[in-house]
Amino acid sequence: MMDDKKKINLLSNIMRASHFEWRRAALKLTPGLDPMELVRQFWTEVATDTAKFYIKNIDPKGDVARQFAELFVGSSQAMDEDCTYTGQDDAGCHTVAHTDCPWFHWHKKLGLLPEDQFGCDLWLEKTAEEVNATLGTRIRFATVETIPGGGAACRRKFWTE
Repeated sequence: MMDDKKKINLLSNIMRASHFEWRRAALKLTPGLDPMELVRQFWTEVATDTAKFYIKNIDPKGDVARQFAELFVGSSQAMDEDCTYTGQDDAGCHTVAHTDCPWFHWHKKLGLLPEDQFGCDLWLEKTAEEVNATLGTRIRFATVETIPGGGAACRRKFWTE
């Protein structure tokens, strides 16, 4: 019998494979479409649904940036990514690190690396926009290091203005 960790890994890889299969099919049906525009629309749609979940789980009276960062970690871990909340830095930003990410490996294997960080950052940006619009918050984030960019991890900072 398969343990839960193996099931999560298998299901996560099926989900990622489906993403790239969907991408190929969509581009075959619309040959003139810019692949980056397709990726932009996909992650914008994902962000809309992600934001709905985040909104239900953020207490606007609490530390919104920390809650957002922790929800981001939870979303990442649910997709079998190595991601942790690493604390609060001297500037008061909540920090998160991905020390490995299957999305990176898939993008690299398929020769689509320019779509990797682009999609992740866009997803976060659009998720934050939706959360901010609904809750009246000003969540911000910055990507300060990336695996696709040659870094040891993808590191992000979250704060509110």
